[in-house]
Amino acid sequence: MLSIGQLSARTGVKVPTIRYYEKMGLIAPPDRSVGNQRRYEPDALRRLSFIKHGRDLGLSLEAIAELIDLADDPARSCADADRIAREHLSAVQDKIARLKRLERELTRIASRCTGHTIGECYVIQALSDHALCDDEH
Repeated sequence: MLSIGQLSARTGVKVPTIRYYEKMGLIAPPDRSVGNQRRYEPDALRRLSFIKHGRDLGLSLEAIAELIDLADDPARSCADADRIAREHLSAVQDKIARLKRLERELTRIASRCTGHTIGECYVIQALSDHALCDDEH
């Protein structure tokens, strides 16, 4: 049995976040000790590690909850898990594309600044006039 502090230390998940996950139903409510402390079974450690890894990969809590439901039925087809992963991958790829456009535009703006005063600064001019940007970002 683990205390909430031990569970936090072993997973790197903060205590308030663990309580939140309990409230959301992602982790089963733990038993309580005589002193009313939360006492977690080893399965809670595995579940919390699963949740943390999913969050580290950027998955939403909704997607993680769906994956938990899927993981609780090992005989079930993994098609839904694959779908969730593919949808998240697509969203990540879209974000990367947007960030690359931002990087190109910021590089362009920063490289065009040759002024020595704010009145001549291309960065300030470009931020003041979107028409000076090369593309939509």
